[in-house]
Amino acid sequence: MSQQETGNPMAPDKKQVRKEIGEKLAGALAEYKQELGEKKLATRVKEVSKLISRDLRKSSKKQKKHAPKSKTKVKLTKKTTTKA
Repeated sequence: MSQQETGNPMAPDKKQVRKEIGEKLAGALAEYKQELGEKKLATRVKEVSKLISRDLRKSSKKQKKHAPKSKTKVKLTKKTTTKA
């Protein structure tokens, strides 16, 4: 059985990024769980993590777009054929 690679291992997919952001936010805002309630806090964390992950993906695309491209020129040579 062969394993398929899904994209670049250095760039996680957007669901994974969103999940990581949500976990970090939930951990950081755990003290507010009593005040807001568990469901409401989870909903807000989900919304915020979606916004943050979207902005992160946009900024990474901009960085890739504005990255300097290497300017290498390839010289083409003409082959001449001789007729006998």
